[in-house]
Amino acid sequence: MTLKRHVFSWLLFDFANTSFSVMMVTFAFPLYFKNVICGGEAYGDALWGASISVSMLLVAVVSPVLGASADYSGRRKRFLFSFTILSVAATALLSFAGPGMAVYAILLFVLANIGFEGGLVFYDSYLKEITSEKSIGRLSGYGFAMGYLGALSILLLMRPLLEGGISALNASNVQMSFLLSALFFALFAAPIFLVFRDENKRVGSILSVEAVLRSLREVRHTVTHIMNYPDLSRFLLAYFFYNDAILTVIAFSSIYAQNTLHFTTSELIVFFMLVQTTAIAGSVIFGFVTDKIGPKRTIVITLCIWIAVVLGAIVLEGKESFFMVGMLAGMSMGSSQAASRSMMARLTPSTHVTEFFGFYDGTFGKASAVAGPLVFGLVSSGAGSQKAALASLLVFFVAGMVLLTRVRSVSALGSGAGK
Repeated sequence: MTLKRHVFSWLLFDFANTSFSVMMVTFAFPLYFKNVICGGEAYGDALWGASISVSMLLVAVVSPVLGASADYSGRRKRFLFSFTILSVAATALLSFAGPGMAVYAILLFVLANIGFEGGLVFYDSYLKEITSEKSIGRLSGYGFAMGYLGALSILLLMRPLLEGGISALNASNVQMSFLLSALFFALFAAPIFLVFRDENKRVGSILSVEAVLRSLREVRHTVTHIMNYPDLSRFLLAYFFYNDAILTVIAFSSIYAQNTLHFTTSELIVFFMLVQTTAIAGSVIFGFVTDKIGPKRTIVITLCIWIAVVLGAIVLEGKESFFMVGMLAGMSMGSSQAASRSMMARLTPSTHVTEFFGFYDGTFGKASAVAGPLVFGLVSSGAGSQKAALASLLVFFVAGMVLLTRVRSVSALGSGAGK
């Protein structure tokens, strides 16, 4: 029963935090920032891209250090709680952002996104503890499915507020949606902090000079000896490339749909609801596939689907075709992320699980979100076409797939699981 409570509360956290991802990173806030806060001016795109890049870069830098500190202190839950509170509070304060308040909005969004992304380091590291080696893929898939169910739920709840448009005329309703999203995150994240306990607590402050220096030494040790885990290092490099492309597609999807295909707000809501629905199905189905054929083969399959998604978005015309492409993207979105998390869990030694997930979620996962949007923006502005920018992402998907073929998906514990 205790293990079931741990699993359910862990899954519920995924349900909770995806409300931030879909509302503040993917859909509502990017459009609100550009259309309302920046008044529709072109510099809004540059500021938005910079906000994403800065927040991701900061998480990439500090995640390994925080992961090492959490491993040493045994206070993983405390770190997760602190980052979650930071994200919830900053998101709630964004409900006060209005026209001309770009600096205020950027500062709060950077803090909110650091809280969201930084918390994932500690959340993901629990996966190895709450399930068996043979069921990692399935549970990881369930987690992403719950996340997309949370995204679908928040879209349904916020639909009445957003149908009036993400514009200055409907600004008060859009601002209310940000506040309610923060409350949604806080409410459904609460159980994990009530059920989980910090283990093996060590005496002393986790933020003392001694603790920070110790953590830095641990990170340096990990980097210095990373070649002791050659398959892990090769996987992280492959993950950097293909995750780069995935995060870029997600970050620019709403802007592409509105600017290039002229989607209305109502059409965007329906579009993202369909994407979340297929993402739920993909996460569950490919969770079983991962346990059956191994995470490596599953990731290769999902990357092939992603390549088809990008080619479809480039070649096909019209809103109806984009709906079909979006549903296919949803199917591959959850499945590729779930299989990647399973792969990481299999390759990670238990003694350094949080620290290694700091590199996975932070250094490699978030740093890739700095490069992708930058390349997309440069190609889009240089070529004058967002479709050309989409085509550039194919290089990242192919590079990631090629690097992945050199990885042996075996357990760090020596079980030889995976294919």
